[in-house]
Amino acid sequence: MMPTLLRWLRRLSHLLGFETAESFPAGHLYERTRWQGAYFDIASDVRPEQIEQRLCDAISNTPLVFGYISNPTPRMQRTLLSILEERMRNNRGRASELAALLVQAYDSPHIMEVLPGLRAAVAATRHADMTERALNLMAFLSDMQSPFDVIDLN
Repeated sequence: MMPTLLRWLRRLSHLLGFETAESFPAGHLYERTRWQGAYFDIASDVRPEQIEQRLCDAISNTPLVFGYISNPTPRMQRTLLSILEERMRNNRGRASELAALLVQAYDSPHIMEVLPGLRAAVAATRHADMTERALNLMAFLSDMQSPFDVIDLN
């Protein structure tokens, strides 16, 4: 009786949004995407579309939080790529720091590739140190013809 009551209370707590979500719901297209709830205060009753928007907003405001997301969605990746592209174009510092976050994300075999050839570019430098990998990724991105002019349908 007690396990049933606890399971019911846990479910009620989740439905009412008293818990912090740390992933998309089971069965969702991006169910492998995980984030640390301490950095993204998202209630468990928030819809998946709103979750993704909140995570993208957090990345826009503080790009380094991208490092606390595993298997980021293509939309999250595009958000980081647009900030990275702006920093590369304007020679604003720490672009390589953001590129390193993207390299780390692409070390996961489950991440969805957002740009053609991005996974191969990251994999080609797998045995190099992180600074070299980030610089190679930035070189790959700068060689692309308008890589960030992508219409986001989400």
